[in-house]
Amino acid sequence: MSELSVKHLLGIKYLNEKDIQLIFETADHFKEVINRSIKKVPSLRDITIANIFFENSTRTKLSFELAEKRLSADVINFSAGQSSVKKGETLIDTVNNILSMKVDMVVMRHPNPGAGIFLSKHVNASIVNAGDGAHEHPTQALLDSYSIREKLGDVSGKNVVIVGDILHSRVALSNIFALKLQGANVKVCGPKTLLPKYVESLGVEVETDLRKALNWCDVANMLRIQNERLDISYFPTTREYTQQFGVNKKLLDSLDKEIVIMHPGPINRGVEITTDVADSKQSIILNQVENGVAIRMAVIYLLASKIK
Repeated sequence: MSELSVKHLLGIKYLNEKDIQLIFETADHFKEVINRSIKKVPSLRDITIANIFFENSTRTKLSFELAEKRLSADVINFSAGQSSVKKGETLIDTVNNILSMKVDMVVMRHPNPGAGIFLSKHVNASIVNAGDGAHEHPTQALLDSYSIREKLGDVSGKNVVIVGDILHSRVALSNIFALKLQGANVKVCGPKTLLPKYVESLGVEVETDLRKALNWCDVANMLRIQNERLDISYFPTTREYTQQFGVNKKLLDSLDKEIVIMHPGPINRGVEITTDVADSKQSIILNQVENGVAIRMAVIYLLASKIK
């Protein structure tokens, strides 16, 4: 059997294209499993996984937990809000205390970029980055690419535009790495104040006109405005943002071709996309959620096979 070139999933930038294809092929198998009447496999019966979330999460946390349980792993859930972290315990002490309970793998979300990398150097367990600050969110990018592959047959050569708050988005960065690695053409679109200065150095083009971007693309990945990360005002009003960068059904129907609409969630309905776009046949948002479980099963299974 092929195996991953990495011991941890810290970010897409540490993977190669073979890793991504292996994860997708493994996810194909698990997608079959989760659509059966008995949705569990005993693959990881002897593996214990700790989900450690220092930031709020609904979909990602539930998705990982479901993936782990579908693989029959033992699962510990740890939420920093109700923990000794509040009393001043360090990250390494927190994790080492959890690892002393004989945990094999840690799935961690943390507000600080690089937290997973830091941890991987100090603890003896496999680390899965479930989002570190505005840095990376690798499993989201994998499930996004996997959903494009499922819908359009292949990622290579496809035109993908990422629209919205690129500056604060770990989803955007991971997606850019994953899409480029698989040979897609990528543009970003949003207010200039929400585009990182270095973004073109990642091999993507900037397009500030939403209609032009949508007419160019096969797929539009719509990001929400990350209000919790906005320390200053990056655009005049939400209404003005929506007028310039929001997608509604009228705009979608007026394009030269039918494009695929994606969203990593949570959706701010009526801001970046309207309800009739989110729920339209062009939207694959719910497919992304379903694929998230299969992709996370694949990642955990492949990393667990490297635990000796």
